[in-house]
Amino acid sequence: MMNYLCNSRFYYRGLLILNLFFYLSRACQAAPEGDTVVRGKAGDSEIVITTTNRLAGAIHSLTWNGKEFIDSFDHGRQLQSAASFDCGKSGEFWAERFNPTEAGSRTDGVGPTSSSKLLRFKTQDKELQTTTQMAFWLAPGQESSGRPALNTGILSDHRVSKRVRIGYQNLDQVLDYQVTFTLPEGEHHNYAQFEALTGYMPAEFEKFWKFNPKTGKLKPLDDGPGEQKDPVIMSTRDGAYAMGVYSPDQPSPGFEHAGYGRFRFPAAKVVKWNCAFRVRNPEGVAAGDYSFQVFVAIGTLEDVRSSLNSLVAESTK
Repeated sequence: MMNYLCNSRFYYRGLLILNLFFYLSRACQAAPEGDTVVRGKAGDSEIVITTTNRLAGAIHSLTWNGKEFIDSFDHGRQLQSAASFDCGKSGEFWAERFNPTEAGSRTDGVGPTSSSKLLRFKTQDKELQTTTQMAFWLAPGQESSGRPALNTGILSDHRVSKRVRIGYQNLDQVLDYQVTFTLPEGEHHNYAQFEALTGYMPAEFEKFWKFNPKTGKLKPLDDGPGEQKDPVIMSTRDGAYAMGVYSPDQPSPGFEHAGYGRFRFPAAKVVKWNCAFRVRNPEGVAAGDYSFQVFVAIGTLEDVRSSLNSLVAESTK
């Protein structure tokens, strides 16, 4: 009997240790580390991308030729993705009222943690892959320009997955940025707005340009603010540094006048571009995956113009 009890104790202790190991392993898998650096040759220099766990794997920094292109401050000013929905409500749509955001919430501020939850994180060579369960930008009870939040919690059931690769075909100064938003079952929306990608940049990228896909030429673009139909480039005054955005998936059906936005925020000393898509369905926006491919060109103003021209030519073959 004693031998049986002793053996039983060892057996159950063994089970407890195995179970503890199992749960610790699951916990580690559920909370991957989001701090990494990915780099790749780009022209005479290299593109260096930095992500942080603080931002749930969103891109905190992008440099080329030693120059910083991203003005990362709180949990909204990064190179990241977000989405907005109407919750089936009529009247004026206000993007921030139901606004799952990759890097976190407004309440996170400049703090060290994110309300968003990083679920998957992988890097290999010049490539980065993440999946994030997004936090709502507003907390319940908060307002944006006097309009109250529609969400009832901080962490949404919406996920965003990205695959970012430095270089596309023979264009080494281009990011191939593929984004998938996963909408959960059980929500009702008639309108969805996907900010597939936005980039907040230092104020010195003060010159706004629009790229004409038909001619391959640039024209100055006013401050707006808002969207128009042509790809956007932002550059320093001397054209030594620039970043531009183009998507072969543009425009969204029924929204041919929009897609590429530009914004200047003098008080915050930051500028922003975005690439946005929309889905409107009076019978309800279906749950499931919504995927978009976005290209980001980096370099001098001429580098970026030339890269966008090559991307347009490739996508229209």
